[in-house]
Amino acid sequence: MKHITFYFDFISPYAWLAFQALPQALQGISHSVTYKPVLFGAMLKHHGQLGPAEIPSKRDWTYRQVQWLAHTQGIAFQMPATHPFNPLGLLRLAVASQASGVPNRYVTEKIFKQVWCTGQDAADAQALAALTTHISPSRDPQSPEVKQQLQAWTEEAIALEVFGVPSLVLEGKVFWGQDALPMLRAYLEGDDWFSGPAWHGVRAIPVGIRRR
Repeated sequence: MKHITFYFDFISPYAWLAFQALPQALQGISHSVTYKPVLFGAMLKHHGQLGPAEIPSKRDWTYRQVQWLAHTQGIAFQMPATHPFNPLGLLRLAVASQASGVPNRYVTEKIFKQVWCTGQDAADAQALAALTTHISPSRDPQSPEVKQQLQAWTEEAIALEVFGVPSLVLEGKVFWGQDALPMLRAYLEGDDWFSGPAWHGVRAIPVGIRRR
């Protein structure tokens, strides 16, 4: 059985779409999944990038596209009252839900739905308190241990060369984004393409120009 690690941040609509699409995308293939919350903002800072919502025209396109994808794929979706928002409370709640720091699929889905299916303010303190009561985490979401665990998952992902969310990591290979799910399935099915130069040779391509 192949094991997949799903790195995500609740701030990403693509992470919600990929989370919902994953079971069907890999139907019939023996696999297991571990869901690990990470702080997308810390990844962006590490790589010196702006988030999609920080570029006005890209922000508009992103919001249009994710609503279109949800519409065509039959996935429940409603933009939160504001976006981007501070996801730390939700991420820490997910980490705190289990002693291991790894939330199960039920908890992960519950939090995702609060963000992407209600139209509410995803960072609202009262909504977070109600969600915390419902989930009943095994640890205090504001404890130093939980905060350190979230940081550790984020650093782990960066060390694995994860640069965005959602990212699915399998046997050292990173599959980024919802649109990578068919590619992930092909790898799990043993497609020979992944052992050839199309995967392994890209780093040998010279860089022709660099922006200052």
